[in-house]
Amino acid sequence: GFMAATVGRLTGEIGVALSTLGPGATNFSTAVAYAHLGGFPCMFITGQKPIRASKQGRFQIVDVVDHFGRISKKAIQVVEAGLIPTTVRELTRIARREKPGPVHLELPEDIAEHTAAAPMIEVTVPRRPAADVKAVAEACRLLSAAKAPIVVIGAGANRKVTSKMLAELIEKYDLPFVSTQMGKGVVSEKNDHFFGVASLSANDYVHVAIEMSDCVLMVGHDVVEKPPFFMKHVDGPKVIHVNFSEAEIDPVYFPHLDVVGDIGNAIWQIKETLGDRPSNWDHSKMMALRPRIVKAVSCSAHKLDGFPLHPARIVKDVRSAMPSDGIVCLDNGVYKIWFTRCYEAEQSNTCLVDNALATMGAGLPSAMCSKLVYPERKVVAVCGDGGFMMNSQEIETAVRLKLDLVVLVLNDNAYGMIKWKQAKVPFDDFGLDLGNPDFKKYAEAYGAHGHLVEKTDDFQPLLQKCLDEGGVHLIEVPTNYVESGSSAYLNFELPKEIAALRAELGTCSLLSDDVPELNTGMSGRK
Repeated sequence: GFMAATVGRLTGEIGVALSTLGPGATNFSTAVAYAHLGGFPCMFITGQKPIRASKQGRFQIVDVVDHFGRISKKAIQVVEAGLIPTTVRELTRIARREKPGPVHLELPEDIAEHTAAAPMIEVTVPRRPAADVKAVAEACRLLSAAKAPIVVIGAGANRKVTSKMLAELIEKYDLPFVSTQMGKGVVSEKNDHFFGVASLSANDYVHVAIEMSDCVLMVGHDVVEKPPFFMKHVDGPKVIHVNFSEAEIDPVYFPHLDVVGDIGNAIWQIKETLGDRPSNWDHSKMMALRPRIVKAVSCSAHKLDGFPLHPARIVKDVRSAMPSDGIVCLDNGVYKIWFTRCYEAEQSNTCLVDNALATMGAGLPSAMCSKLVYPERKVVAVCGDGGFMMNSQEIETAVRLKLDLVVLVLNDNAYGMIKWKQAKVPFDDFGLDLGNPDFKKYAEAYGAHGHLVEKTDDFQPLLQKCLDEGGVHLIEVPTNYVESGSSAYLNFELPKEIAALRAELGTCSLLSDDVPELNTGMSGRK
């Protein structure tokens, strides 16, 4: 299921997953929800007992269509073989339509036995509507009236044409920009106008840059993704929502203007309509701050020589081993915050993050799919010990498919994300420690190569060796979020640093008064 969703995510084409009825079908549930919130086009085809006559009563029968109808774009049971071509054609149209997502087709056994002479329906791809000219003009008016606008890039902007148009807009107008977690790499993070990723919703360096702005061009944001910042009801910047669909209003996101239509076209229209760079724009203070922000969110801002490894050291070593087009697929855990903050993504879809459903267990299958789609590129799965064990059996699949794949298991023998959250509240730990297997031997039992990092300086050369050798490699990387100080940094030190910087600059938090000010991470199956 996760692999089918990743096909849709990487290519825009529909990935297809098949299963039997009952538990086989319901086992797709998390992957369907993952694709639905993430906006990944895919189709799930499941079996079902005969619907016209059956001698097995209700054995293995649950209402799968009703179930998937609630967590997908459309779910249909085929009741006549002659309807299959039109049904499949309609489901593919729905899956691709903005916002893309999963669809479900249930095929009962007795219908599957039928032969039909129905003609196939030709596939046509409709053009997306362009943004309204008046809305574009109003967006340009708001931008022209601003003094220091900034661009925020969200998941919906992750399209080839949109990426090109955004890069041109940023370069033409020298616009500072930030991204959400799922907008990473849409414009290269090596760009001199890049200020960081909103890995947290509040109280990070990237939020200070947004607070110095008086107009936010919000490109491709969807409220299913964890908020990149909390809007303020009074005295906050104007927010222009640019997306394939109008904004969904909630307590932390209520933009002042919607520019609805094809995002790439909308950005092109804004670039052409805005004309020359407005003379009243002044980003000098913001750009003067950029070197400090870049340094503060870099891996080198932390102590990197300790053992077990600090998550920033892991990020640094992975980045140094991976080529610019290499793909890092993150599962979900506290390390995701460090990768999204510190890992420089130079191209789109080279740091695959789930910041919508934020489920555990998706990192390994998404990496396997990435290698199948792009066999010539280096691929690394980054998983916590808890998340890896949720789908660890897929190591057998990777070995059977003869993939060249490296799987990092960041082992803290616990559900580290929840420990981090409970320390912030504070709560005592309860039910969070794990008794893990020997991951090296575990990998070898499947026919993969197993490795254990025993010294900090051994990790990067080992990772490079595994990437170069090929085959399936699992590297256990000991880490400890408490001993390394990384949890304390996010919970206590970082908010103090931001408070001091705000006091120095004379800015204040964008946080709305009725939203709790928490540096929370992601939720999911933990």
